[in-house]
Amino acid sequence: MTKAEVIAEIADKTGIEKADVSATVEAFFKVVKDSMADGSNIYVRGFGSFVNKKRAKKVARNISKNTSIIIDEHFIPSFKPSKTFISKIKNSKKIKEEAQA
Repeated sequence: MTKAEVIAEIADKTGIEKADVSATVEAFFKVVKDSMADGSNIYVRGFGSFVNKKRAKKVARNISKNTSIIIDEHFIPSFKPSKTFISKIKNSKKIKEEAQA
């Protein structure tokens, strides 16, 4: 499902115009990106958490040049679904049917 399809479905379910829904969705994404860039995590009860994960400093290999590179400690964005979200997916009949096909 693409962002445009999500916007269309929200507009259909709520009766709000697509332009307004699009602006709201874009604003949500901007808040998430800006907050995480500032080092804040975002917790949405019943959905999940957007968190910054710390990656430790490590030594990697450049195979083509046969050299070692040091990758400094850094942070990456991550999403951790809530327990209710996970249980909804685990109990989904449609996903189970697709897995068996």
